[in-house]
Amino acid sequence: MQSQFSGGAGGEARDTLASFVDVPHVYPAGRLDKDSEGLLLLTDDGRLQARIAEPRYKMPKTYLAQVEGVPNDEAIAALQSGVRLKDGMTRPADAKPVEPPELWDRNPPIRFRKNVPDSWIALRITEGKNRQVRRMTAAVGLPTLRLIRWRIGDWSVEGLAPGEWREVEV
Repeated sequence: MQSQFSGGAGGEARDTLASFVDVPHVYPAGRLDKDSEGLLLLTDDGRLQARIAEPRYKMPKTYLAQVEGVPNDEAIAALQSGVRLKDGMTRPADAKPVEPPELWDRNPPIRFRKNVPDSWIALRITEGKNRQVRRMTAAVGLPTLRLIRWRIGDWSVEGLAPGEWREVEV
């Protein structure tokens, strides 16, 4: 069994997975940090969990990042070729500017600055360094304001509202 769950920012500190999904014996395949939103895969299959979460399998993950500023060709090229972070180079990412997606409201809302525009980037990565997308966008001068994990492999958050989940057969 595989569950897809849309979780993310705005939950209380005491919330756990059990607060949202009343299905026994499922465990997350990977993490979603407190400041991020989007898809979290749940499974009762340990081998599938490892296949999704283990970096050696390079399961692609797609994120939508609302960033401060407007990406230029140089910033996108840097993301596409890999970015040097304190813990080393990232693998190349599929990166491109995208139109603002239609999304749920975020609680709390992101901070806006009157004189600084914001824009959206889609990033597809195949590794999972800690807070990697946020660090990558910051390294190219585009700090992340809002981060949504949109897809893991073939599974997507599309059609799920925050807190909703669906069961899919694998």
